[in-house]
Amino acid sequence: MLSHTLEHGVLVITVDQDPGIDGRATLTTHITNLVDAHQPTPVVIVLTERAAGHAAVSAVLRAHQWCGRLGVLMCVVTHSAPARRLLENNADASGPRLVVHARVDTAITTAFTAAA
Repeated sequence: MLSHTLEHGVLVITVDQDPGIDGRATLTTHITNLVDAHQPTPVVIVLTERAAGHAAVSAVLRAHQWCGRLGVLMCVVTHSAPARRLLENNADASGPRLVVHARVDTAITTAFTAAA
C-alpha cells in the first residue's frame, strides 16, 4: 500500500491504493511515522491513480496537519483532478499551505528548493 524513497533530500512517499475507510487510520500512522523518522526533511506524497480515493485523501490531509505541527514542508502529487480539488478544498489553513501538483518531478524540485 505504501513505499518510500529519498530523492534529492526529499522524502517521497508513494501510496499505491486507497486503504478504504477501515485502513485510513493505519495509512495516516504509516505516513506520520515516516515523517517523524525523517524530519525535518520535506515530504512529497504521491497518490497513484488507484490511491486517489476519499480515504487516502483523508489520510493525506491528516498527515498535512501533522507536518504543519512539526514545521515540515509537505506537498502532494496526483493526476486525479477530483482528488486535487478535495485536497485543496479541505487542507488545514492554519499552517503551511498544502501545495498539490500533477507531476512528481515538479513537486520534488519545489520541495527541495523551498527547503534550501
